[in-house]
Amino acid sequence: MELVHLDLAQLSVSSANMRHGRKAPDISNLLPSVRERGILTPLLVRPNGEDGNFEIVAGRRRYHAALAVAEEGGAIQSLPCAILAENDDASALEASLIENVARLDPDEVSQWDTFTRLVKEGREVADIARTFGITELMVRRVLALGNLLPRIRDLYRREQIDVQSIRHLTLATKAQQQQWLRLHADKDAYVPTGQRLKHWLLGGQSIPTKVALFDLGDYPAPIITDLFGEDRYFSDASAFWTLQDAAIHALKETFVSQGWADVVILAAGETFQRWEHEKTAKTKGGKVFIAVSYQGEVDVHEGWLSRKEAKQRALGEEPGASKPSRPELSSTLQNYLDLHRHAAVRAAFASAPDAALRLMLAHAIAGSSLWHVRAEDQRAASAGIAESVETCSSEAAFDGRRQAALALLGLDPETPTITGRHGGGDAAALFLRLLALSGAEIMAILVVVMGETLAAGSAAVEAVGAHLGVDMGKVWQPDDAFFDLIRDREVVHAMMSEIAGPAIAEANAKEKLKTRKAIIRDHLTGSNGRTKVDGWLPRWLRFPAEAYTERGLRN
Repeated sequence: MELVHLDLAQLSVSSANMRHGRKAPDISNLLPSVRERGILTPLLVRPNGEDGNFEIVAGRRRYHAALAVAEEGGAIQSLPCAILAENDDASALEASLIENVARLDPDEVSQWDTFTRLVKEGREVADIARTFGITELMVRRVLALGNLLPRIRDLYRREQIDVQSIRHLTLATKAQQQQWLRLHADKDAYVPTGQRLKHWLLGGQSIPTKVALFDLGDYPAPIITDLFGEDRYFSDASAFWTLQDAAIHALKETFVSQGWADVVILAAGETFQRWEHEKTAKTKGGKVFIAVSYQGEVDVHEGWLSRKEAKQRALGEEPGASKPSRPELSSTLQNYLDLHRHAAVRAAFASAPDAALRLMLAHAIAGSSLWHVRAEDQRAASAGIAESVETCSSEAAFDGRRQAALALLGLDPETPTITGRHGGGDAAALFLRLLALSGAEIMAILVVVMGETLAAGSAAVEAVGAHLGVDMGKVWQPDDAFFDLIRDREVVHAMMSEIAGPAIAEANAKEKLKTRKAIIRDHLTGSNGRTKVDGWLPRWLRFPAEAYTERGLRN
């Protein structure tokens, strides 16, 4: 490259610059340095025709900063420039992207624009990866965005679609992408995002190919692959289970032929509870247990016996040996013993509150003959309300705690709730598992169980919120669903007085409800010249809740 100084009048931004065509960049952080010392780092340029002019491949912000200082009357006459070959478009594109990546990671759609042009210039994926110091997989991920509809790419560029959702959309056919866009454009429709989007695309089934025990070539239906080339899913769950069940039974026969005493295939979704079993060698009668999750994942546990069977073997008894025809205890004697043991154990709880807490938690999760607990189903009256709650920060935070609690309990992370779903009512086994956890871990699980079983709209919510001093202003923002549901003119007038002031509220008292709500929104966002109001919270969301009218909060 040749290093020269060029006048501002000789320079313009090249179409090869990855930010070409965008609005003028933010140069506020560059101006003080440029005013004092000028441009020190050379721009990358290349000849533009035969008139002595050059186009800027990299250095657009420095160029705009120099223009601004020149317009202020500063002493900017020429800029240091490194000249690239005139027709080397690929090198120009690489230089632009390298400089911008080093300064600030551009969005993936901008990378896609540039990588696509490099491919057209003859660059291979491996070449692009080496040039920018990234993996070939990362390059393929970016290039895969080209298979999405332009409107979806544009929404992603404008950060209206999150990374997880754009990844799942690469699983969609063009028809599914168009259907999703129609839902996105309909403000009253429910738009699936994140994990719910994957379930929506796959018809509620999301069985990955990596769990298959059979040869994928035997699968008769299509396999769905995301365009990033990493995740693959079975399109027909029924066809998958037909092959997977056959493979599981073939696996059982293999273990039997190896000399195992027995191979037990657990019911789908049933977890193998290690604390209910003892490790036992094959030569001592150990069994193989095969656990199968609802997602088709197979987990094999070799060399185990139930504690009862292990105890029988230790006493020299044959597992499953017939019991005496006459029981040792009569039913009335059993009742006597049961009640005395019950009385003694519950009295002992007084000196062991930690054990009582763990058993209470086990009952709340697994249930018993005296405990019937179910999770709050958060039934929403409309799709808009459902979306508002699903996307709020509080729901995301609680879901994160639920995932951590499921991990502590060794339960399937795809399970939607902790309570009422596990153990078939066997609280005793869960109690033993909870005994192994620390106090802090128990409290983390307790928080989730209590949260799942807290009834929405109940007095308990009001009491706990007031006691804990919950500040809804930190976790709630007014959204479309909220404003769509406000239809009371007296309430809107009171809100406008509260937000915009009594004078504005009175001046607009006869306007349409839609107009008045728009004024409220303008004040909350600072739009259309309105004074922005920060931190506003409807009286209804406060703890304790307050009414706007004399009619009160509820019917």
